[in-house]
Amino acid sequence: MTERVERSGLRVDAALARFVEDQALPPIGREADRFWADFASLVADLAPRNRALLERRDALQVDIDAWHLERAGKPIDSSEYQAFLREIGYLVPEPDDFTIGTQGVDPEIATMAGPQLVVPALNARFLLNAANARWGSLYDALYGTDALDAAPASRGGYDAARGAAVVAEGRRFLDKALPLASGSWADLETIDATLAQPNQYVGRTRRGRLYRSNGLGIEIVLDPASEVGRSDRLGIADIVLEAALTTIVDLEDSVAAVDARDKLSAYANWLGVIRGDLSETFEKDGKSQTRALASDREITTPSGELLQLPGRSLLFVRNVGHLMTNPAILLPDGSEIPEGILDAVVTSAISAQDVLGLTRFGNSRTKSIYIVKPKMHGPEECAFTNDLFDRTEDLLGLPRHTIKVGVMDEERRTSANLSACIHAVKDRIVFINTGFLDRTGDEIRTSMRAGPMMRKNAIKGSGWIAAYEKRNVAIGLKHGLSGVAQIGKGMWAAPDRMREMLEQKIAHPRTGANTAWVPSPTAATLHAMHYHEVDVFALREAMTDTDIPGLDRLLEAPLATGANWSEEEVRDELDNNAQGLLGYVVRWIDQGVGCSKVPDIEDVGLMEDRATLRISSQHMANWLLHGVCTKEQVLDSLQRMAAKVDVQNAGDPLYQPMARHWESSFAFRAACDLVFKGVEQPNGYTEPLLHAWRRRKKDAAQRSLFVEV
Repeated sequence: MTERVERSGLRVDAALARFVEDQALPPIGREADRFWADFASLVADLAPRNRALLERRDALQVDIDAWHLERAGKPIDSSEYQAFLREIGYLVPEPDDFTIGTQGVDPEIATMAGPQLVVPALNARFLLNAANARWGSLYDALYGTDALDAAPASRGGYDAARGAAVVAEGRRFLDKALPLASGSWADLETIDATLAQPNQYVGRTRRGRLYRSNGLGIEIVLDPASEVGRSDRLGIADIVLEAALTTIVDLEDSVAAVDARDKLSAYANWLGVIRGDLSETFEKDGKSQTRALASDREITTPSGELLQLPGRSLLFVRNVGHLMTNPAILLPDGSEIPEGILDAVVTSAISAQDVLGLTRFGNSRTKSIYIVKPKMHGPEECAFTNDLFDRTEDLLGLPRHTIKVGVMDEERRTSANLSACIHAVKDRIVFINTGFLDRTGDEIRTSMRAGPMMRKNAIKGSGWIAAYEKRNVAIGLKHGLSGVAQIGKGMWAAPDRMREMLEQKIAHPRTGANTAWVPSPTAATLHAMHYHEVDVFALREAMTDTDIPGLDRLLEAPLATGANWSEEEVRDELDNNAQGLLGYVVRWIDQGVGCSKVPDIEDVGLMEDRATLRISSQHMANWLLHGVCTKEQVLDSLQRMAAKVDVQNAGDPLYQPMARHWESSFAFRAACDLVFKGVEQPNGYTEPLLHAWRRRKKDAAQRSLFVEV
C-alpha cells in the first residue's frame, strides 16, 4: 500500500514529498507549504486543459476514421482530403512570417554542430557515460568496432597490427580535419608542423595539443611512453574528439516508469547529475569501479591565457508528453496527476539549482533549463506546454523563458502544422527534430481505416518521409532557428554496425541539421567525424531559399495499393513485427527495462524503445483490421517468435520465458493486447497497455514476496 501525505488537497506519495521538500526546494529557497499550494493551483488550472486536449485528439481521430470508412475502396483525393482536415481543425492556418525570439541559449545548441545522445534517466551508469561523452577517444572507437576496415583484433591483449591500422586511419582523419600547409600528417617528423589554417591551433592541454575544426575540438594526446605512443614517431598516443555536445536525459520512451518509486529514481538521478555528485559503483572484469562526472578541461593558449573547455555534454531532460498520468500524486477527485505536469515542475525545480549557480560543475552557462517535450499533436498542445512552462517559472520564481523547449516533430498533426507549432513556443524554442519511428506509428494509426499499409521496410522509402525530413529543416531555417536552436535528425539504431553508420549518417549533417542521435558514446565519437567533414552552418547559408515541400506529399498515406502478397510474405512480415515486439515487451514488463539492445529476427542487436514498438503493434493491427492476415496467423507468429526470443535471452539470469506460458506470462499477454487491441489505443500509443501490465507484474511480484515472508 502506497504511503501518502496530504499537501494542499493533493495526496502525494510520501517518499516523493520528502524528496521535493528535503532535496529539491531548500537549495532554491522555496518554502514547502507555499510551493504545494501554488502547485495545487497550477494542477487545478491545467489538468482539465490537459484532458481536453486528449479528448480533442480522440475526436479528430473519430472524424478521420469516419471519413475513410465513407470512402472505402476509393483513391484519396489530396485536395478533398486537405479540405476535410481544415474543416475539422486538424490543419490550421499558417501564421504570418515570424522569427523565433529565443535568447540565452548555450553555444552547444545554438552555434555548434555535433552528435546528440539520448540516455534513460533510470540508469545512473549509462547517464554518467553519456554526460562524459563530450570527449571520446577516436583510437578506441576505431579499434573496438567494425568502423575500421582492417582485420579484427586478435585475442590476448593489444593487437599491434590493428593498432597500426587505427593510427593510419587517425592520420587520414587529421589530413582532412587539420590539413597541413604542405604534406601529410603521416609523414611528419615533429608535432610542430604548420597548418594550412594556423588559427585551428588552440593551445596546449595537460596531455598534448588542442585544435579546432568546424567549431569542434580535436585533442592530440602525446605520450611517447605509452604502448601506442612509443611506436609512433610523434609520440601520439590518441586522438580525442569533441563528440556528444548535448545529451537528452530521458524520462520518456527509453524508461519504464509507471509509479512513484520509478519516478523518484529518475528524479534522483537527474538531481545527482545536475548537482554534480552522481556516481555509480559497479563490477567490471572482477574489479570494483566507481564512475563520476568528468571535470572541465584546461587549455593554455599560445599567449599564455588559461581557458576552460566543458568536460561534459550539455544536458536536456526529456519530460513525458501529455497522454499519461501517474499515481505518484492523486488529485482531489482521486484521479492521477498528468505525468507531463509532474515532470515539468519537478525537473525544473531540480534544474533551478543550476540556474542559481549552486552546482559543482554547472550545466547551462546561460542559466537556462532545457526540456524536450515529445508527442505533442499540433499547435494547441505546444501552446499548452508554453503555458505550463510559464506557470512553472512563476511557481519556482524563475525569470520568464528560463525554461527552453525542444519540440519533437514526431506526430503527423505537428508535422503538418510545424510553423504554427514553432510559433506557439517561439520565445523559448531551442530544438526541433525528426523521429521516423514515432512519426511512422502515428502515420499508420491516423490512416488506419484508409487501407492496409505497405510492408514496414517499404514505408521507409515512401514519399511522405522525404517530404517530412526536408520540411523540418526548411521550416526551421525559415523561422530563424539557425544560430539559435538545434535542428536534429533521428537515431542510428544499430550500435554494432559502425561502418554502416559512418557511410550513411553523414547524410544528416548534409541536410543542414546540426545534430543527430546516436546510440552510444562510441557512436558519438565516430559520428563527430562527419561534422568535421561537413560545415553545417556554411551549408545552411546556401539553403536559405530552399523550397518547403507541400502538404500533398506529406499527407500521402503509405498504403499498399494493389498489393497481393503471398502467404509466405505475410508470414515473414508478421514474424518480423512479432519478434521485435516481443523482444522489447518482455524486458519492459518483466524487468522494467525501457531501452536496450534487442536482437532482431536476424540476431542483429538494435537499440529499441517504445517508438519501434508503436510501429510493430500498429502495423500488425492494421493488417489484421483489413484482412491481410487472420487472428490465428498473428497468434501463430507471436507464439513462434516468443520461442525465438526465449532462445535469444537464454543467457539472461533474470529472464522469464514466454513460450508455453501463454496465460501466466504477463509479457506475452501484454504483447497480444498491443496487437489485438491496437486499433483502440489512443493515437496508437503503447504506453497505456505497457503501464497497466507492468503495474500488474510489479503487484504480483510484491504479493509473491509478501507470501514468502
